[in-house]
Amino acid sequence: MRQQLTLLLSTFLILFSAGVHAQKEVNFADPKISLITVGPGKNLYDKFGHTGIRLQDGDLDIVFNYGSYDFDTPNFYLKFAQGQMMYKVTTNYFESFLNFYKGENRWVKEQVLLLSPEEKSKMMDFLRENIKPENSRYRYDFFYDNCATKPRDVIFKGRESLVTIDESYASDGLTFRQLIQQNVHWNTWGSMGMDLGIGAVTDRVATAWEYQFLPEYVSQAVAGAQMTVDGREVPLAGASRMLFENEPVEDGANFLLSPLLLFILIGGLIIWVTWKDTSNGRRSRWLDISIMGLTGIVGVILMLLWFATEHSTTANNYNLLWASPLSLIALWPLTKMQPPRWCRRYIAFLLLMGVLMIIHWLTGVQEFALSLIPLFLALGYRYLYLFLVLPK
Repeated sequence: MRQQLTLLLSTFLILFSAGVHAQKEVNFADPKISLITVGPGKNLYDKFGHTGIRLQDGDLDIVFNYGSYDFDTPNFYLKFAQGQMMYKVTTNYFESFLNFYKGENRWVKEQVLLLSPEEKSKMMDFLRENIKPENSRYRYDFFYDNCATKPRDVIFKGRESLVTIDESYASDGLTFRQLIQQNVHWNTWGSMGMDLGIGAVTDRVATAWEYQFLPEYVSQAVAGAQMTVDGREVPLAGASRMLFENEPVEDGANFLLSPLLLFILIGGLIIWVTWKDTSNGRRSRWLDISIMGLTGIVGVILMLLWFATEHSTTANNYNLLWASPLSLIALWPLTKMQPPRWCRRYIAFLLLMGVLMIIHWLTGVQEFALSLIPLFLALGYRYLYLFLVLPK
């Protein structure tokens, strides 16, 4: 998946343009074309699976892979952070492709497309053009342009009038966020990071077409699709065939290393210090400075993800209701024993934002990370204490 095979690509282009390979005529009028779906892996970026298009014709057996990127791209990490990362389509020998995922213990299945010779020819013409260097790159988008939606478009786009998709796989009406969480345990750092970074745009119910940003739903759409041929309905693809069955591995979260445990400890510390402050009639300024500094920094990061990047998933992020960049302004005043009166009004503002966050959560505007609940409760307790003791 990750390695571009330059020699194969050159040979493939020659085959397309000249129609010969080793003095043997190659007939591209009736190749075998399949949808390949790969199961989830253990790493966060592998949790959602992968999709490819397999081409078999004689000795030629390759996979078109739309999930490649180049680490040598200038300003790679900056472009990735800004949502300007360019992905590209590459080709891999199928044997190498399959062996790679076997090594990662990820299942692989195949669905042979039952296209007419004319439809296969059209698809091959498109792939021939798409693989050219000037056409192979595309701007990656997690929901709308990724390694699953690109092969999906190759199969379905331009055939809408001939193909009917059974959309029953989307009958549960899940949001984008819920679809993501199907593949990632909620009490993991990856899940918490995504819930923190993605905004309310992901809490909209996805359409059946939009479900297909995940490879498994592309597979289900292809499995249930029907083509109109000579006035009758025929399947778009044959039955799924497992090429490799993986060994099941339990994918549970380690509670001792989980974000929930950490935030239970942090929340417990905040509540304990606040209770001690109440009992002793004092204010632990180091705690207030820590809270304002850390939540303020998180807020700045979320603001940058919303307004300074092109990621479609990070807009309208209401985590800013509890992680306000404005808290950085209150840092210095709260170091004083008697901070200015506006600090109390700002604490009242933070309490109001907390109420609004709860309303957003209960009404389904945006879901928040469950592992952060202990922190939210502790912040509410601390802010209420500060509102009562700061100068009026």
